[in-house]
Amino acid sequence: MTRDGRPLIAHVIHRLDVGGMENGLVNLINRIPGERYRHAVVSLTDSTSFADRISRNDVPIITLDKKPGHDLGLHLRLFRTFRRIRPAIVHTRNLAAVEAVVSAAAAFVPHRVHGEHGRDVQDPDGSRRRYRWLRRAVSPLVHRFVALSGELEEYLVERVGVPASKVVRIVNGVDLERFRPAASRREPLPEGVPFDSSGRVVIGSVTRMQEVKDPLTLARAFVRLVERGFASKACLVLVGDGPLLEEVHKVLQEADASRHAWLMGSREDVPSLLRAFDVFALSSRVEGISNTILEAMASGLPVVATRVGGNGELVEDGVTGALVPSRDPGALADVLARCIDEKGLRGEQGRAGRARAEKEFGLDAMVARYLGVYDGLLATGREIDLRGNQLRCAE
Repeated sequence: MTRDGRPLIAHVIHRLDVGGMENGLVNLINRIPGERYRHAVVSLTDSTSFADRISRNDVPIITLDKKPGHDLGLHLRLFRTFRRIRPAIVHTRNLAAVEAVVSAAAAFVPHRVHGEHGRDVQDPDGSRRRYRWLRRAVSPLVHRFVALSGELEEYLVERVGVPASKVVRIVNGVDLERFRPAASRREPLPEGVPFDSSGRVVIGSVTRMQEVKDPLTLARAFVRLVERGFASKACLVLVGDGPLLEEVHKVLQEADASRHAWLMGSREDVPSLLRAFDVFALSSRVEGISNTILEAMASGLPVVATRVGGNGELVEDGVTGALVPSRDPGALADVLARCIDEKGLRGEQGRAGRARAEKEFGLDAMVARYLGVYDGLLATGREIDLRGNQLRCAE
């Protein structure tokens, strides 16, 4: 379980790929002092080049090639993996990985942590009874639940029935050096921009092009702006890939708004792109704590986001940006129109967002909170077996 005095944490996720939760995991691994803990990432399915963002060279990536649907053999592979690498802590993340807690307990992993980072795409409002039952069933085997937002914390305690003493809230952190405001005026968009952006307000978004993120509402809001005569004043830049990319393009094209928009697909230069935006917009239907909102705030941008999930815990309505109802392109267009017309408001809200990011959402604060969880568990030296009995952990 330990080597050279360093306990091993096995982080279990569904897939190591581009995403907010995965980005937070990489930041955590990179920032925890190497002399304190070792890490391994266990991906239930596979891994992509996103793993290259882990700057440490001592972090194995273990892929278990989970088959679609119910893969009963996965639990045996998990059990064997845990017995082989002997972690002191297993930290699972989100519903897709929560069942790995059972395998960890069966393998006598001393400490188990489960993190809730956002709503499941199949359960956007947390109403599915089966998912609540699954979390409740594994709760006795979990020593600490980590909720990334107040809403998720309330869900675990009030609706799932997890004891409040087991739940800790840890908001994501943002790299304040990597994500920073432009030095003076906004930076230029990269080569290939299909329109003249000079003199225009750049409305930008970084998001996955899938239903839960609802990029179609943002596209339809921009269409309304074009119909209201804002095409000479504003343009739209969407960063991200996914199954709805073509449909977003179709919505813009059919309204003759595509010539004022740039669908960039997936990019690696997000920090510099944010410094080329004037306003950040996010039209998600559900959210936990959005990394892209934090990155936009750190970049000194006013944020217009839907009033869902943890967005209201990040965006102070009227101070660092604005909150609008979800699935309402008209309301989103109205707020964006004001941002376009009021340069002073954009600057004021962007500065307020940066100040809040510096005060509350730095990576060091996030890492310190996770270390508090890990250190606290190791200090107890106890675990709970499959029958709920307290056992002394022998290191």
